[in-house]
Formats: sequence, structure tokens, C-alpha cells
Amino acid sequence: MAAMTTQLDVVSAEDKIFSGLVESIRVTGIEGELGIMPGHAPLMTQIKPGMVRLVKQFGEEELIYLSGGILEVQPTGVIVLADVAVRGEDLDEQAALEAKKRADERMKDPNSNFDYAEAAIELAKAIAQIRIIEDLKRRK
Repeated sequence: MAAMTTQLDVVSAEDKIFSGLVESIRVTGIEGELGIMPGHAPLMTQIKPGMVRLVKQFGEEELIYLSGGILEVQPTGVIVLADVAVRGEDLDEQAALEAKKRADERMKDPNSNFDYAEAAIELAKAIAQIRIIEDLKRRK
């Protein structure tokens, strides 16, 4: 028996990253971890920087990095709108490590004139990318 599926579209400001049938979606909303399955109640929420973990039709799993955005669940499908969305395998590990290092240094420098909240967001984005990269490495 085939698993139930729902249509998922992941769209960034630049491109449609994914469009297809999925069995499930996991994403972190502003109020915590969300699991979306076919038939989920309608929902709209902000998404934290992190990953969308989706199980495509027939069980193949894919990870997509999001810089944040909006999740909309409707009876006809699910839409993820993000400023930046990148397939996990396309992330640049060195760039993510350097971004984390820069954000850490900015936050630790007492003489620096910067926006702490902005640095914390940049740190969260870099950590989210690194986690996706590490997750993909464990699978290989």
C-alpha cells in the first residue's frame, strides 16, 4: 500500500528549491518543532533558521537549509517561503564555519560596536548549516 502524500513547494526569493509529493515534513517553527503529515490541519507560522527535513514519496529523505521564513499548510498542500533556501548537499561547509567564527568573535568582543541580536541571528544560521552538513556526513 502506498503512503499518503501531500504537495510541498519550497520557494526562496531566488528560486523554487523543491516541488513534489512528500510523506512528511519536519521544520522548526517559532514555537517549536513541527511535524506535518498529509491531512494536517491548516496552519501558518514563522520558521526559525534551520532545516526542513522531508520524506519524499517512496521514502527518500532530503534536507533543505532555510534562513527563516513562513510555513503555510492548506488542505491542498504545504508551502515554505524563505529568503534563502539551499539543498543540504549544496551547502558550503567552509563558508558556514567561517560565518560561525565571525559571529562568535563579534559577540565576544567587548569593544565591538555591533547589533547583538543581528550577530545572534547570523550565529544561528551558521550553526543550522553546520548541523545539516554534519547530518549528511553521518548518512554517507
